[in-house]
Formats: sequence, structure tokens, C-alpha cells
Amino acid sequence: MIDLLLLAILGVTTWVVASEGAWGATLNFFCVLFAGLLAMNFFEPTAELLAANVPLGASWRNRWDFIALMGLFILLVSLFRVGTEQLMPNFLEVHPIAHDGIRWVAAAATGYVTIAIVLTSLHTANLPRTFVGFEPARDNFLGMAAPDRQWIGFTQYVTEKAYRRGQNGPVFDGSQVTLTDGKQVYLPSFVIRYATRRGQGAGAETPATMQPEVVTPIRPSAPPGGVNF
Repeated sequence: MIDLLLLAILGVTTWVVASEGAWGATLNFFCVLFAGLLAMNFFEPTAELLAANVPLGASWRNRWDFIALMGLFILLVSLFRVGTEQLMPNFLEVHPIAHDGIRWVAAAATGYVTIAIVLTSLHTANLPRTFVGFEPARDNFLGMAAPDRQWIGFTQYVTEKAYRRGQNGPVFDGSQVTLTDGKQVYLPSFVIRYATRRGQGAGAETPATMQPEVVTPIRPSAPPGGVNF
């Protein structure tokens, strides 16, 4: 079920975005990309703020994460779209040979990022651990790819590298450990934290947090893995 839903979202998004031409499709891709990154980095503080200030009861505590993530994403995409329409030219001439290739590639990329963010939001939803075919550790897109984990890995990468403020600046997720060779790495816990919360029951009233564990330094036999972009 989830595979068909994602395929439908990908197809509709690709078709709609491609209809705006090469220039419009490219702008849409960057709007969705940056809106997604900002939403990922600010949804948890926003959810905590809503939980503390909106008097809807403790049962809403685990609903705010999903609402904040998707709400921020939709709001930011809308603002970026309005901004680009006002600041950028509505049409940029592209060579006919390149036009179709650019618009379809950019549109497909926009669709893939969109389903990645939708899948990621399902990790935070106040639903059972598995539902309608969604599983936290499964390749949820036709059994061939895991857009959610790819997106989480990409967010982790850019907050560790490109957008980190200084050596000790905050990162998106994970606790820092030091290996025996002195190298410091992060152990992300996003998928585990939210899967654990959902596994405790959709009505659980605890935030998606985990107690830090003492990690015994080990010497890796190979370089650590992860999603690299």
C-alpha cells in the first residue's frame, strides 16, 4: 500500500513540476530541497514549543512532531515558491535539445525528494511501528530504495559538514563517540528513537528520546559507512 502511494506521489509531482519547463522545474527542486532541510532541522524545537504552549492535553505530545515537520515543510515550500516567482524571471530560454532533459530530470528529482520527506514524516507520526506496509528498517519504495533513510543520511551529512557552525556546532542527530584511533564519529538514532516510540503504542505520551548509552571504543576493521553525497 505504501509503495503505491509513494509511486503516485512521485508520478503526480514529476508531471506537475515538469509542466513548468526547465527553469521552473529547477527552481522547484531547490525550493523543495532547502525547505526540507530547514524543516528537518527545526521541527523538533517547533514541536516542543507547540506542546508547551498549545493546551490540547498530553495525548497530543506525540502528534506535534509530525504536524511540525509537515507544517514547516509546506509553509517553507510555499514561501520559497512565492519568493522565487517575485525575484526570479518567470521564463529563461533553454536550448530545445536540453529543455526536455532538464525539466524531466529536475521534476523527477523533486518528486523523489518529496516522497523522501513524506516517508521521513511517517517515522514521526503517532501511528503503530508498522502500518499500511511502512516499516522503519524496510526499503519502503517498491523494495528497491529507502528514500527516508537516504534523506535522513543527507540531512545528517550536511549538518555535520556544510552547515555546521564551527567544530563544536550542533548537528541534526546522534551522539558523538571517539574511536580508538582518535577519530570522532556520530551514531545517529532518529529511526530507532521514533520506531521505539511507535512500538510502545500510538497512544504513548513520551517524546522520542533515548537515554545515552556508554559506548566502548572499538577499532573498526573498515571505514564507517553511511550515506555520502
